[in-house]
Amino acid sequence: MGPQLFRRSVIIAAQVISVAILFTVFSAFLLAQTKPERQSKAAKAAEAPQSAQGAQTPAAASAKSDDEDEPAKPEEKAFKGMKYRMIGPFRGGRSLTAAGIPGDPTTYYFGATGGGVWKSTDGAMTWSSVFDKEGTSAIGSIAVSASNHNVLYVGTGEACIRGNISHGDGVYKTLDGGKTWKNVGLHDSRAIGKVIVNPMNPDIAFVAALGHPYGPNTERGIFRTSDGGKTWEKVLYKDENTGGIDVAFDPHNPNILFAALWQARRTSWSMASGGPGSGLYRSNDGGTTWKHLEEHGLPKGPYGKIGVAVAANSDRVYALIEAHNPDGGLYRSDDGGESWQSVNPSHSLWQRPWYYMHVIADPRDENVL
Repeated sequence: MGPQLFRRSVIIAAQVISVAILFTVFSAFLLAQTKPERQSKAAKAAEAPQSAQGAQTPAAASAKSDDEDEPAKPEEKAFKGMKYRMIGPFRGGRSLTAAGIPGDPTTYYFGATGGGVWKSTDGAMTWSSVFDKEGTSAIGSIAVSASNHNVLYVGTGEACIRGNISHGDGVYKTLDGGKTWKNVGLHDSRAIGKVIVNPMNPDIAFVAALGHPYGPNTERGIFRTSDGGKTWEKVLYKDENTGGIDVAFDPHNPNILFAALWQARRTSWSMASGGPGSGLYRSNDGGTTWKHLEEHGLPKGPYGKIGVAVAANSDRVYALIEAHNPDGGLYRSDDGGESWQSVNPSHSLWQRPWYYMHVIADPRDENVL
């Protein structure tokens, strides 16, 4: 094939392809134009029976209207008469703390990790937010004064240190049952595990401050106020990487306290729980001095997170301890913390310890947790 013949063949092939493309485009255009006409004819055909039905009696028209009101799906008919209603609170979120008033079955408070403080005055049937105007909505602990029910202390910033927690800005106090609040200090504590109030004096309170979950700081440990929050004294401290996680009174003698320190560090990608800083402590003089409790039946260190509670008879003390497997678990003392025994080593009690490890003793029965 010569060069001229080759060029002529290429030109002819290009012309054929062009004609084919034009024909395809033109066919698609014609098809698009004819579809609405076909749909219009189909619609008119469907309208014809409906027009014939237009002369129905009023009773038939009413029956038709009732049928149209029925749900499209048969399974929805059973729920036709039901309506959703908000039972609230609509932005509470997770909660780590709640408190009531002894002798009053109607008044309760709870703190949400991202929703502030809520109050109920009708036995928990309805709730109202009472903390909207404060500097943080992350609540770690609430304590109501047993001697003056209008006095509450709130520790902000949760100490169950997930990877996505919000930090607090210290301790708040109310003198009027939550109507107004005042920040009374410990602004850099960031995360607070527990707040307790002396049952006989609302001006005396203790705070277990974990501190910065993501880094070191010094405003952490066990703090005490004796003047209603005007000043705070750091009464138990280990180091900048260890903070307070729990503190509890002897229910019959508020000069006897137990406290737990926890060495922990959270990052967005990891969690380090435990170390030489963690430990269990007891004070016999209202928190002025503390004794480190070890051995005598307690597991070998290092410890991780610890929860502690004193039972109704004062002699019995419970401690839930994160330790090396199989030594972790629930420990009990029947002599005020002098000696201990393991009563339940089940790992189910202390798995995910950075998140759980809370121990609450029944106020009347020393055998109930």
